[in-house]
Amino acid sequence: MRTLVIGDIHGGLKALLQVFERAKVTSKDTLIFLGDYVDGWSESAQLVQYLIELNQKQKCIFIKGNHDVWCHEWLLDFDKDNPVWYRNGGKETIESYVNSEYIIEEHIVFFKELKNYYVDSKNRLFIHAGFSSMKGPENEVYLTNYRWDRTLWEMAIVMDKKVEKNSALYPNRLKLYSEIYIGHTPTLHYDSDIPMQGINVWNIDTGAAFTGKLSIIDIDTKQFWQSDPLPSLYATERGRN
Repeated sequence: MRTLVIGDIHGGLKALLQVFERAKVTSKDTLIFLGDYVDGWSESAQLVQYLIELNQKQKCIFIKGNHDVWCHEWLLDFDKDNPVWYRNGGKETIESYVNSEYIIEEHIVFFKELKNYYVDSKNRLFIHAGFSSMKGPENEVYLTNYRWDRTLWEMAIVMDKKVEKNSALYPNRLKLYSEIYIGHTPTLHYDSDIPMQGINVWNIDTGAAFTGKLSIIDIDTKQFWQSDPLPSLYATERGRN
């Protein structure tokens, strides 16, 4: 009866299957995915199909990432031109859908039903990137911050751990939740290929889109498991490198 959080996958279905095996994931586990399912490696469409089927077997919570928004928009209008998306993994995602036999309408529903964020019974927040409102994500003015904000993580990672929680210097955003789990900003930027903690914020994006690994963490024990580096699983591909 574990609750496991999965970082950004970016089309790396092989990595997800590998890390599921290493973590000995069962149907009794609750799985919380932090978003960015697509764009990068060659199996984005296959990954989405796998997640749709997985959701029928066990409890899954799917958070929406910025890359998922781009893919959703394209699925709604194949003629939609988005050069920024295309350069950032969209090309590989489009190619994964070419000649596929998946029911596109089911994939559209999958993306449509992704959550902006989720708060569990222990007041733990799960969100793709972050939020800027001092009153929490439900009061966010710019909803795109759910998928793009990096100020939450940048604040948490450099905060002086000696500051007491009742101090006026303690950031209000960090007081709102017992823990916060995010993706979006690869830990590779900080020369780390494992999940990182800044105060009560946990960053689970360990750079699977690039040269890093895909990570899963048990949020109660903080034990984590990782795939092999994605370039070794997709040896003939570049991913987002």
